[in-house]
Amino acid sequence: MANSNQLQPASVFEMFALINKVPRPSKHEEQMIEFLVDFAKKNNLQYKVDDTGNVLISKPATLGMEDRPTVILQSHMDMVCEKNNDVQMDFLKDPIQTWIDGEWMKAKGTTLGADDGIGCAMELALLVDESVKHGPIQCVFTRDEETGLTGAEGMQPGFMDGDMLINLDSEDEGQIFVSCAGGCRTEAVFTFTPEPTPEGLFFLRLQVKGLMGGHSGDDIDKKRANANKILARFLYTSLKRYGLRLSDIQAGGLHNAIPREAEALVAVPVKYKEQIRIDWNLFAADVEEEFRVTEPSMQFLLESADAADTVLPADVNYRLISALQAVHNGILAMSQDMELVETSSNLASIRQEAPGRIRINSSQRSSFMSNRHNMANTIAATFELAGAEVNIGEGYPGWKPNPDSRLLKVTVEQYERLFGRKPIVRGIHAGLECGLFSEKYPNLDMVSFGPTLRGVHSPDERLEIKTVDLVWKHLLAVLENI
Repeated sequence: MANSNQLQPASVFEMFALINKVPRPSKHEEQMIEFLVDFAKKNNLQYKVDDTGNVLISKPATLGMEDRPTVILQSHMDMVCEKNNDVQMDFLKDPIQTWIDGEWMKAKGTTLGADDGIGCAMELALLVDESVKHGPIQCVFTRDEETGLTGAEGMQPGFMDGDMLINLDSEDEGQIFVSCAGGCRTEAVFTFTPEPTPEGLFFLRLQVKGLMGGHSGDDIDKKRANANKILARFLYTSLKRYGLRLSDIQAGGLHNAIPREAEALVAVPVKYKEQIRIDWNLFAADVEEEFRVTEPSMQFLLESADAADTVLPADVNYRLISALQAVHNGILAMSQDMELVETSSNLASIRQEAPGRIRINSSQRSSFMSNRHNMANTIAATFELAGAEVNIGEGYPGWKPNPDSRLLKVTVEQYERLFGRKPIVRGIHAGLECGLFSEKYPNLDMVSFGPTLRGVHSPDERLEIKTVDLVWKHLLAVLENI
């Protein structure tokens, strides 16, 4: 990591450096749990671990502040593990390599882990800092937030017993979040018997890559291209023009990331092999113009390929490609109450897992449970009409704002006092664990804030260094004045 002595607050960045040495992919947080338990033991702090793997470390109140309300600080211990194709990285073993690029901290070709490692680092720094004034504190580290919120979902009522909770998993300094969207995942599976490749077909490999990607909730309104939908557009047009046959497709990645790369192995009659190259170049130029502002590094690659033994049967080929063209992706509705996306869907991944089996994953989000159901049903209906087997996951709830929040009042007051300006109080289209906490702890008073992150869930993830110090000072002021 870059020299943390040059970064402020030094204690937070020192903790972040330690955390980034610990492998912590979602659903593989065992080493991080062990790290947190050892941290508590070494610093003589009380701790407990629940059956799900969530960790709670307690710190007594500063002398004279024992009568203050207990405040819970909460972050998730897991991270999204994405890397560029040319990077050698084993996320189950290797540390994250960080570097400083001007005002930003980045990782070398991988996700940085600041989502939500920087929140965890603030909690650990607070636990060992005796100069901070505060009431009783519980620092909670949940597992597996990124792939289903299963840590928060599995937490039993009573594991936390504070009155107020500060979630440190937001990504815009100067903004205080008081609500979030609920979400679910919809999965479609096409099963078929591959057909031996007919005579007279010419094979090509198509690739769309170099896209911005980003968070499928927080970045869905930024007009970034979805690599899966871009590829689907060309597949559908070529299906209609040339009878294109699909042999293999590997597109997209994690359910909560806007896809950056998509690839397909396809075949067309030999007589069209030159025309399809021309079409591809024209298509690329048109799409680059559409996204000239948001996707400056978009790449379209086409190369001849060795003939494959099989292709999709003609009827499955037609139904699958047509469904990919038709399925909704992006914003469905904006909020009626604030400048915020209300409902959206992200076509996350399209993968041929084995010959004769293609799985498609998508995620839906909404501030309204009813419209979340509507969005998921819209996606399901598209694939059901195409003959796929569809499953809609149970999902997770949203978090409604509390107009009478005492914690919000103090949080806003201290921000204005420290920085001489009003923070933005808003909701977020991404999912936060606060939604699940609000179900299990209905009287818990909550806010969420954090330093500025960009490019999360992608190898472009970066942390704005100066905002860490701003959030740290704000957090300490809130704790002192609760």
